[in-house]
Amino acid sequence: MGVRPVRPGPVNRGAYSAQLRGATAWRSVAVVWALVIAALLLLSLMLGGSEPEPPVPAAEPAVTTAAPTPSSESKPDTEGAASPSSWPRPRFEELQRQRDRMVTSQITSGGYFRESVTDAAVLAAMRNVPRHKFVPAQQVRRAYDDTPLAIGYGQTISQPYIVALMTELLAVRAGERVLEIGTGSGYQAAVLAELTPHVYSIEIVEPLAKEATRRLTELGYTTVQTRMGDGYDGWPEHAPFDAIIVTCAAGHVPPPLWEQLKPGGRMVIPVGGVYETQRLLVLTKEADGGRKSRNVLPVRFVPMTGKMQPP
Repeated sequence: MGVRPVRPGPVNRGAYSAQLRGATAWRSVAVVWALVIAALLLLSLMLGGSEPEPPVPAAEPAVTTAAPTPSSESKPDTEGAASPSSWPRPRFEELQRQRDRMVTSQITSGGYFRESVTDAAVLAAMRNVPRHKFVPAQQVRRAYDDTPLAIGYGQTISQPYIVALMTELLAVRAGERVLEIGTGSGYQAAVLAELTPHVYSIEIVEPLAKEATRRLTELGYTTVQTRMGDGYDGWPEHAPFDAIIVTCAAGHVPPPLWEQLKPGGRMVIPVGGVYETQRLLVLTKEADGGRKSRNVLPVRFVPMTGKMQPP
């Protein structure tokens, strides 16, 4: 059985033309609106359609910080004397690590029969003064050992801890006058010169006195004044002194030294005979001339010679 084809009916050409014109008109309108919308979007983007950037906060007023005042290694001078930075104090980089280690391991740590040294100015002085420059050439490798060392002529340079302790006990302030009895190699005088420019040192052994004077000058400790003589008599031309340090053992406190000490002044001195237990004493001179004494620790020093020795 075959399929019968459907014959199309007649087409209404007028209605079709009208529909075609209407569709074309609507398409034109749609295109126009699309162009308008696209133009508006483009205009929006051009005028800043992206997200606005956050406002930049107003800059705060600049704060001016004063430059820090250089720290002083000396104690503040409360008596209007020389400024702590007004005199030459040389600096040496050589063997600095050894000096730092010496201070940490021997001086600040304390221990058996040892009071820890804590004064910042004294510790700085011990770090700054090149101890290896004050010992004989054959002793340089041991310069920072925890021991006294021979410097010739029967004399020694005290162990670093004792130097630091005695210096701290003196309580020296910048501008004060200090007398040292027993210059030796000049090491203790150089340490004191870190604290005050007014250091006077006497040595009875002539070769040591000459060597120490030359060494201190060559190293740059030019404010230290030295002389050869018997320390028993002190240095009356420069008296009175705020502090006196004796680096040799005395059988008694020499009267001239006590007379040359200011009221309120301090004297650090080892007292005792060669074969006796020597005592490191701190003596303070009171306003009426009286003596206040403090026994610090037992020590061993070479004896004071000259007038201190019996005839």
